Amino acid sequence: MRTYLFCHIIALTAGILLDWIIGDPHGLPHPVRAIGRLISALERKLLGDTDASTARNRARERAAGTLLWILVTAVTVLVTGSILCGAYLLHPGAGIACETILTAYLLAAGSLCRESMQVAVKLEDEDIASARTAVSMIVGRDTEKLNREEIITAAVETVAENTSDGVIAPLLFAAVGGPILGFFYKAVNTMDSMLGYRNERYADFGRTAARADDVMNFLPSRISAMVMIPAGFLLGIFSADFSGRGALRIWRRDRRKHLSPNAAQTESACAGALGIALGGTHEYGGVPVEKPVIGDAGRPPQTADIGRANALMFVTQILTAALLLAVLVLLTGMPALRGGV
Repeated sequence: MRTYLFCHIIALTAGILLDWIIGDPHGLPHPVRAIGRLISALERKLLGDTDASTARNRARERAAGTLLWILVTAVTVLVTGSILCGAYLLHPGAGIACETILTAYLLAAGSLCRESMQVAVKLEDEDIASARTAVSMIVGRDTEKLNREEIITAAVETVAENTSDGVIAPLLFAAVGGPILGFFYKAVNTMDSMLGYRNERYADFGRTAARADDVMNFLPSRISAMVMIPAGFLLGIFSADFSGRGALRIWRRDRRKHLSPNAAQTESACAGALGIALGGTHEYGGVPVEKPVIGDAGRPPQTADIGRANALMFVTQILTAALLLAVLVLLTGMPALRGGV
């Protein structure tokens, strides 16, 4: 056990660094895309077409959605576990290398920063059309009609929300249970992103996916926000563009102002740290969806806010990783573990 913990610490640290360096290179295979293909295949098999002429059985669709959730998580855990255990059985070095790569695949900080900063680059070039296209790659809302400020807030919101979903939550699960638990979380999160909609097709079939994701993210979202607040204080030491006090104030006031029970946690902390307003009404598939405004509109959003949101994300990740690694290092020295392998 002690030997594995040392390997786990090395791989976790290396995985974080690898994600920062390479992000999610386009063109390379990605486990989450494989999970997505599995979800799509099972959806076609278990749900099929649901047009107006199709007879609907709501109870059957809920059961089918639950079956899909079980199958996807089971396959994900079995495949990840087989790959990781096989690598460690082959050689500890192979195990560390495998765990490092899998951990990097779990984390989205590098790719999220690169994709969101592409939006900032297009805005700095005054290329609004390209900025809309760039932001459409990282948000779910309609982007064709967004003006400059709306593009900025869309990019900041997705960085803020994904600081929890794409960075801190998988980091927490990976620290506790390695890539096996980490990819279990990613499977749950991916099912929610693909099926967890309150529309006619997925209201019943995607119910298990949506509720499971809410449960899985309940603690990580709150931990992310509570670490983001001191990250705001820390960045505020070096730049007046950040306010830890503002992050704390807006988080306490607005952390529940969202349709999701978790999304407003980091969005409120980020809005307060930057001194801008997020949220409001957005269009999804041409349909306006009203969302509460989070934060105070102390000033108009600026292109630089995208970079500031990324800085807040990285410092939040560094602080969280430092705490997790410190705990793991302490565990390697516990007397109960000294008799391990």
